[in-house]
Amino acid sequence: MTIRQLLETIKETHDCKQADLDLVEQAYNFAETAHLSQKRSTGDDYIEHCLQTANSLAELKLPISMIAAGLLHDVPEDTKFTLENIKTEFGSDIASMVEGITKLGRIKYRGIDRYVENLRKMFVAMAQDIRVVLIKFADRLHNLQTLYALPADKQKRIAQETLEIYAPIANRLGIGELQSKLEDAAFKYAYPDDFNKTEQLIKNNFPIKKKTLNNMVRKIKNKLDKDDIKYYDIYGRTKHYYSFFRKYQKYHNDIKQIYDLVAMRIIVDSVADCYAVLGIIHNVWKPIRGRIKDYIAQPKPNGYQSLHTAVFGDDQEIVEIQIRTQKMHDQAELGIAAHWQYKEFQKVSKKEVEWVQELAEWLKQIGDNNRFLEGAKIDVFQNRIFVFTPQGDVIDLPDGATPIDFAYHIHTEIGNKCSRSLINNEIVALDHRLKNGDVVQIVTDKNRKGPNPEWLNFVKTRTARQHIETQKNKNWKKFIPKFSK
Repeated sequence: MTIRQLLETIKETHDCKQADLDLVEQAYNFAETAHLSQKRSTGDDYIEHCLQTANSLAELKLPISMIAAGLLHDVPEDTKFTLENIKTEFGSDIASMVEGITKLGRIKYRGIDRYVENLRKMFVAMAQDIRVVLIKFADRLHNLQTLYALPADKQKRIAQETLEIYAPIANRLGIGELQSKLEDAAFKYAYPDDFNKTEQLIKNNFPIKKKTLNNMVRKIKNKLDKDDIKYYDIYGRTKHYYSFFRKYQKYHNDIKQIYDLVAMRIIVDSVADCYAVLGIIHNVWKPIRGRIKDYIAQPKPNGYQSLHTAVFGDDQEIVEIQIRTQKMHDQAELGIAAHWQYKEFQKVSKKEVEWVQELAEWLKQIGDNNRFLEGAKIDVFQNRIFVFTPQGDVIDLPDGATPIDFAYHIHTEIGNKCSRSLINNEIVALDHRLKNGDVVQIVTDKNRKGPNPEWLNFVKTRTARQHIETQKNKNWKKFIPKFSK
């Protein structure tokens, strides 16, 4: 890649001024001088990595300052130039981002210690400046694309770390485009046999489905043109390899259960048009019962919105269809990165990354690695469900959560005083597993002294576990003096 190609990407993705392009070119010249004569393990000039990192950031439509920081991200760690040099040349904001990336740096640990320390640093970095982690993702993506030049043991370690840490965080931040790229690039190195099988399965099944899909795209375009419904794009897509692999495992290796190997995506002008198009589709093709999902009315925890349906298409092939507005599409592909596009490139507000900040603060205080991993996996790496309060508020919880988790999510005292629960107006046990769409009501007992320690056997959230353990420890402290008399 050349600087000219990077500048062309920026012109295509940004409404930028000449001063913006000049800043990027200035950062490139600085990085090229700093990395002069340095080579990557592939044999490429080091500046190639800087350009590829910056290009990924440009494709995500991130601010020019972040693209400049992407060009400069390895300068302090790998060259004679310092952060102070960068600050003098580019100002404190860009220098701050580069410093954050440098702090993430190379982890000097192995096994669980390395894994935990990397996680810890990622969360702390996110809480301080989310931009740093987005640049780190772009850096990691190009490193994955050049893994072929590394020894096999390093390939596997970096790939697995990507699947276990980077991709789940990208998913939680809603950056679907980047998540898929990270997963697919890592998949073939982390699990080469599974990758080869997946590749063959998709190649064998895709041509038939693609022909059906192309015919359906033509039909729906004609129908929307006739009904005078404006659309920005209608196209077919193939499921990403790693996403397909996980779903294939989920359905016990039965490819007939995977309805979205290929899918149609329809991008329209308004929310009203989304529902209008859904009605048109169901008039043309028979919908599959139970496969209609309204993520517009009930967005996913990471902000994702779309209408999903699956239909018996032409030749009775099952095809999934996603319908969304342009803004929803940007949110789905770019996630938290899309906020810069729709908020005049301001920083993401504290509320929007509140879960990151709270989690980072808690994780910083934990010394025990196993407890750290347990907390992180609960909050980030589990699937999420939506349930409702009786007032209709949406509550986001991990899959497998119970009424006790719900109670502590609402308020500590509601959790501590919880005596029974009603799900959809029916009394259920406190260890009952909640499902998407449940309406949850908690009944409290003001005379209750505190939580039952046995709740620790089934609660799923960090918050619930933390409060129950706190009360348990308080009770022990009260008990010990009496016992010692």
